[in-house]
Amino acid sequence: MIKVLIVGAGCQGAPCASILSRDKDISGIVLGDIDIDLVNKVKDKIGSKKITAVKLDAGRIEDIERAAKGVDVIINLVVPQFNTNVMKAALRSGTQYVDAALDYPAMAQLTKRGPLEMDSEFKKAGLTALIACGGTPGLSHVLAKYACDKFDQLDSIRIRCSGEITKKPKDIISAWDPGWSPKTALVDYAEEPIVFEDGEYKRYPPFSGREEYDFAPFGKVLLAHHLHEEAAMLPHFIGKGLKYVDFKYPVDIQAGNLIQLGFASDKAIDVKGVRISPWDVLGKLVRSPTNDFFTEEEVAKSPVDFNKSMVIKVKGMKSGNTMEYTLSYPYPLFATTEERLEMLRKFGTFNVYVALPAIVGAKLCVEGKASKGIIGPECLDPLEFLKEMSAMGCPVKLHEVLSKEASIA
Repeated sequence: MIKVLIVGAGCQGAPCASILSRDKDISGIVLGDIDIDLVNKVKDKIGSKKITAVKLDAGRIEDIERAAKGVDVIINLVVPQFNTNVMKAALRSGTQYVDAALDYPAMAQLTKRGPLEMDSEFKKAGLTALIACGGTPGLSHVLAKYACDKFDQLDSIRIRCSGEITKKPKDIISAWDPGWSPKTALVDYAEEPIVFEDGEYKRYPPFSGREEYDFAPFGKVLLAHHLHEEAAMLPHFIGKGLKYVDFKYPVDIQAGNLIQLGFASDKAIDVKGVRISPWDVLGKLVRSPTNDFFTEEEVAKSPVDFNKSMVIKVKGMKSGNTMEYTLSYPYPLFATTEERLEMLRKFGTFNVYVALPAIVGAKLCVEGKASKGIIGPECLDPLEFLKEMSAMGCPVKLHEVLSKEASIA
């Protein structure tokens, strides 16, 4: 039986607690957040005796250590700026560690090709720190590795995310709402994206590399290079002669406008004699997704009138032949209203695409099925990972196409 500490009770921590509360392999859940009222509200909604609510400040390592006493694994679901603190607390507590996204210094560290901070400490302690094991990043890495395993030598990995393709047009007058941490979303757009090109890490301007990609049969979407973990991590952990990796995401014109106006900045400006950062103003006005967990029952009944698709294209050599393998899947892990309602019935939430892969990764770490040190999801056995997701009640439904170049002399 496994005991888990979840750091963060927000839009990902709450679904994680709900899923774990229904898992027969889980004996106890410590749910911690700086907002104890939120933690108690989540606990009351789930209604499980497995959950212990604690007030926890992720900015204080001693708080995390105190909450981690007696647990087997920490699942870190707060914003990435606290990753280092939570990782240090996991080391001091002698527990396995999982998070769902990288902070910017870690991505920069990968591009410099140096050893990852705390990697040797985790190895020495006989522990695993599984980084970026959510939905995307996370499951996307597992599926990229699943595809890469079909090749002897790799050339390129191209990942295309559709965003939300709706069946009916959206109102063009709407408030900006990324659907997850607004600050992380905006800064990700504002930062220079990483592209692994000609075997080297390169940075490009935000919103560059634009292309109209056809997510057939759902439609075309304007995409651009986007700062994401895949382009930093896959070359580092997979190898096999890989020369090119990129990640493209829908062009968000509203986000671009906000960035151009300076709202991604934390630097204080003078407004009628008051010093305030542009982000603090926007952060106060934009909708927070923290309370989405409490309205899922009502939302789940509405028709699914959108598609959210992820496409991973891998090109390389197999037995002397040049091949290209393409897989696509609905990244929320449901595509119909019926599938969404079934998830809600099984897990008490349908927002599983980040929390469930993190839980699967945590189980593999605790069971000793992961290498020691700091690793990515692409370091795990992809078939074992996907089978565990299926065993938990959430099989990943893939569309696969394999092609190869051939000539007749």
